[in-house]
Amino acid sequence: MAADLTAHQLIEKHRPTLDQALETIRTRAYWSPHPEHPKAYGKNAAAEGKTAFKALRGSRLGLGQPGTDDWVTGETSPYGPDLGVEYPHPDVELLLPAMRAGMADWRRAGAEARAMVCLEILSRISARTHEFAHAVMHTSGQAFMMAFQAGGPHAQDRGLEAVTYAYAEQVRTPETAEWSKPQGKRDPIGLTKTFTAVPRGVALLIGCNTFPTWNGYPGLFASLATGNPVLVKPHPGAVLPLALTVEVAREVLAEAGFDPNLVALAAERPGEGLAKHLATRPEIRIIDYTGSTAFGDWLEENAQQAQVFTEKAGVNTVVVDSTDDYRGMLSNLAFSMSLYSGQMCTTPQNFLIPRDGIRTDAGPKSYDEVVTDLAAAVDGLLGDDARAVALLGAIVTPQVKERIDAAAEFGKVALASRSLTNPEFPEATVRTPVIVKLDAAKPDTEAAYLSECFGPVAFAVAVGSAAEAVALLRRTVRECGAMTVGAYTTSEEVERLVEDACLEECAQLSLNLTGGVYVNQTAAFSDFHGSGGNPAANAALCDGAFVANRFRTVEVRRPA
Repeated sequence: MAADLTAHQLIEKHRPTLDQALETIRTRAYWSPHPEHPKAYGKNAAAEGKTAFKALRGSRLGLGQPGTDDWVTGETSPYGPDLGVEYPHPDVELLLPAMRAGMADWRRAGAEARAMVCLEILSRISARTHEFAHAVMHTSGQAFMMAFQAGGPHAQDRGLEAVTYAYAEQVRTPETAEWSKPQGKRDPIGLTKTFTAVPRGVALLIGCNTFPTWNGYPGLFASLATGNPVLVKPHPGAVLPLALTVEVAREVLAEAGFDPNLVALAAERPGEGLAKHLATRPEIRIIDYTGSTAFGDWLEENAQQAQVFTEKAGVNTVVVDSTDDYRGMLSNLAFSMSLYSGQMCTTPQNFLIPRDGIRTDAGPKSYDEVVTDLAAAVDGLLGDDARAVALLGAIVTPQVKERIDAAAEFGKVALASRSLTNPEFPEATVRTPVIVKLDAAKPDTEAAYLSECFGPVAFAVAVGSAAEAVALLRRTVRECGAMTVGAYTTSEEVERLVEDACLEECAQLSLNLTGGVYVNQTAAFSDFHGSGGNPAANAALCDGAFVANRFRTVEVRRPA
């Protein structure tokens, strides 16, 4: 197929971006080529994006991929309306061979060309950020600004980060080498060696409902950049953002002279369980998954033919020992609990607070005072309904609402959850956080705080001391996993204890956050999302280990 995009054009356009990304993952400094502010995309971008999204509703997204045996639909926005978009349902017996057909040309293109194609895909997605933001909002329930930032530039940054690591790992070994071994008086032995990064096979991306692009792009672009075709199986409730991604990827691949079937969509019928069927097929050699622990464990145990990368459930914990900015601590924690109604894998759930209270710049505070003040901080943050709905978004599934309503059964409610009405989307379920008091000395409370309660549910757990809090933190991370850990302390000894616990149990730690950075936020190119070292996830986004096992290096030796 003739290429409309030449390798020279792509390198000229995107090589500076890749070079800057390579430097940034080395320095871990702040950098992003994707603007966070909606106005950065032009004065007409917002209106055009909204119009483009509206045009998608009730349409058929054809994609032009082979092996389509049916059309499926069924997405309902957490804000109320049915999206009505139809997607191709795959006949995998036809689609998977078609996806493999383009692998040889994609492998021969080399690491740089693959990276440039991936960056062009991301560039075109970035140009449609407003459209994608509406797609993310109306599938995940995120409020618009969060959908715009997390589903747009932040997701694109994570995709670029994965391409960058993939490129770095592939070029670590030279393409050719001249090898000569001295033989004393005899002539030396000489060999010419070539080294080629060889893809593993078809990669399966199993998308999640809450962050379809942010969690999806790292695996998608890591696999594609290392030479593997990618079959995208979205969550049935959040198909549109990933389907649009597939559409853009296929378009760019074709224009660059590659087989567009290197990226394809697998939308499923209601209750079909397509992910389980695909995951154990011999063609599937890589799997990326974000979701429940139960299915993540199933994948790790049953998809033996594939390299499986999982992000599952965890119990995120904050140790509250002492602080020199009491008001800042409360404000920071209130925001962290409330953002997107706590429907983030990084949202803090357990707050471990000594029964005898804590030391603060506002004087000593008892356990009850800390919990009461935290509840007041949440109430203050969400007291204005207009501001609250813009921060909370919408509850994404009925199961989250059920967990909120059931939280009172675990202990004494310090802050009850309120129902709010979104005036623009009155059908949306909007709920504020609930805070429940528990005591670690009572064994019957363990069932609550030693399991993930996904959503805006927080447990204020009374403990005997900072040392007891750290011991419970260790147990929580070891048994349940954690994507994030937070701690507030003015004591060097307690800080060392918490840090040692996180280093030894392999959990990412944030200390004494009181400003505009929150424990549930991570920055691409600098922060590692998850560690891969505790039960919450077996991989980190993003590091060398996340990409290096997606290809193998094959050597060919010839006499010099």
